Amino acid sequence: MESEAGDTRQAAGTAVILRVLRVSLHVGFAVLLLVAVARLLGGGLGTGAAWLQLVLAVALAGVYLAGTVLEKRHAALPGRFDPSPHARWWLALVCLLWLALIAGSADFVWLAFPLFFLQLQVLPRAGALAAIAVSTALVIAALWFHGGGPAGTPLQLPMVLGPSFGAAFAVVTGLAYRALYTEAKEQRRVAEELRRTRAELARSEHDAGILAERARLAREIHDTLAQGFSSIVLMGRSAEQALAAGDTDLAAARLHTVQATAAGNLAEARNFVRGLQPPVLERESLPTSLRRLCESTEAEAAAQGTPLACRLELTGTPVELPRPYQATLLRAAQASLANVRRHAAAGTAVVTIGFLDTEVTMDIFDDGQGFDPRATAGRPDGSGFGLRTLQDRLAALGGSFAVESAPGEGTVVALRLPLGGAAA
Repeated sequence: MESEAGDTRQAAGTAVILRVLRVSLHVGFAVLLLVAVARLLGGGLGTGAAWLQLVLAVALAGVYLAGTVLEKRHAALPGRFDPSPHARWWLALVCLLWLALIAGSADFVWLAFPLFFLQLQVLPRAGALAAIAVSTALVIAALWFHGGGPAGTPLQLPMVLGPSFGAAFAVVTGLAYRALYTEAKEQRRVAEELRRTRAELARSEHDAGILAERARLAREIHDTLAQGFSSIVLMGRSAEQALAAGDTDLAAARLHTVQATAAGNLAEARNFVRGLQPPVLERESLPTSLRRLCESTEAEAAAQGTPLACRLELTGTPVELPRPYQATLLRAAQASLANVRRHAAAGTAVVTIGFLDTEVTMDIFDDGQGFDPRATAGRPDGSGFGLRTLQDRLAALGGSFAVESAPGEGTVVALRLPLGGAAA
């Protein structure tokens, strides 16, 4: 930001200098032309030549003013007429009118000095230097001619030195002006490119933020609402079967489970608005939440007719974990046990959480049918998303995630999160 501000101030300073030089050039041209016209009027307009000089002077003023006004309007609003393709024709007309004026009066020769700057600005460098040399020679010739010419005063040294030094000064100043103008154009280009790059970066960051938020919400929905709705569907089918069999007590138990699961899902949905912190962690500790999760997993598995023994084991001395750690571990256990209940056909599931000196670990083991961890891509129905979301959650906290399984050999999901400075 400081560099950009410095570039902006530098570009603004250069623009001010160029503006001052341009204004000085136009003011100088106007003053020299007015002085020449005033001397012409002071001598009287009794001859046709004097009137012709006045008409040519007015025409020169009009042509010069038209060119500068068009250039200024285009600079202020680039969509307007661009006079730059016609600049050389405009300069040629100005020079022709000036030549006609110096042919009639030496008072107009001093307009050559602002014309030197115009030639340097409009023409290529080599062409401008040639034009300045020719103009200087014409100034010297006009001074000599109107001073007496071949029949009068001979060519004197001041007649040569004055225009020559003036031309040299104009060349040096004009080249400096051109260098400043080129630098100002480059600064504007760089500043515009910088603004465009910053705008593109802001858009990219905005898009990346949207994608990251979508991925985060997808993980939360998968690990909470989707799991709950799946349980509700299964419990509803079980209740329907119990009613069909005339077992109203079992149907009532299943409906009670449906109500509890729906209430939990409602709390999770409301929690999305409050910040995506698992509501259960606001009421109890992580180990207690995991124990309740094991109990509910057993109850839901029994309701489906596939008994599953699920228990929690603790190792080490429990410590207070950061809220993101607690949420991640609970979500991981929820997603893993839901997969065990639906897909593993297991008889036992064990959630082991360990508090070590440098890290906290959690392993979810089941003795089910296992699977090939390499074939865990999401399926067309939207399932198969859980392992990938667990990996994303752990990576966001600097942790590690691994799955050990093979067909017929059960499954272990292992999570590791750093403690100490990394946790903070």
